[in-house]
Amino acid sequence: MHGLGNDFVVVDGIRQVVNLSLDQIQLLANRNFGVGCDQILLVERPESSNADFRYRIFNPDGSEVSQCGNGARCFARFVLDKKLTSNPEITVDTNAGQLVLQVGENDDIQVNMGIPRHEPDEIPLRVATRSMHYETRLGDQDITFGAVSLGNPHAVILVDKVRTAPVEQLGRQLESHEMFPQRVNAGFMEVVDRHRARLRVFERGAGETLACGSGACAAAVVGIEQKLLENPVRIDLPGGPLMISWGGYGQPVYMTGPAISVFEGRIEL
Repeated sequence: MHGLGNDFVVVDGIRQVVNLSLDQIQLLANRNFGVGCDQILLVERPESSNADFRYRIFNPDGSEVSQCGNGARCFARFVLDKKLTSNPEITVDTNAGQLVLQVGENDDIQVNMGIPRHEPDEIPLRVATRSMHYETRLGDQDITFGAVSLGNPHAVILVDKVRTAPVEQLGRQLESHEMFPQRVNAGFMEVVDRHRARLRVFERGAGETLACGSGACAAAVVGIEQKLLENPVRIDLPGGPLMISWGGYGQPVYMTGPAISVFEGRIEL
């Protein structure tokens, strides 16, 4: 499946027993020797009494992460298409709390991504005090960024032209910077107007992807809090646009976009 080109292998852990090892995850995600994807999504039975499913996410390197917005939309499309549920509103347990997924007009999926977290220890970010602007040095370059958590840590850097931004170089350096004890997703944002921005994201454990849902939410939140953007915001990613809505501090972020099934198959592990 894919959401704006951010592609996933989605595994049904309801109708079969699934216990993926590190080697098996890396094989599945490998584009030359496996199926190939940005991340593997696992559909499991819920942990909470008020949830419909548990949603788990694995990077190609085998690491497990807590949040993926594009994956959440694909998750909703998968469980509906597979008739694992008929509910138009789906509640899922994640390692970062619960998400609510809802099918909207034109089969677009809206995801309530939860309330953004700005405190450094919640991101987590190793700084003394909370700020809208943080600074660090990458190589011989000084970088200013905004930071927020949406179940996973994001740093958002403002650039003049996202097309020519050094995403691979700076993204890789920032991903594993000592300021971020759990690594970070590095977003490079170009503001087009008050309601639109362009974005490229270097995701921790995966590299640059065609789209990052939580990264788009983080960019919108940082842009709004820095008074560069106004709600709602269209975020243009290499794979296509997402619509983001955020009412301000203490309010949840809503993301709306497509989810597409590409093919189904079986693989012996």
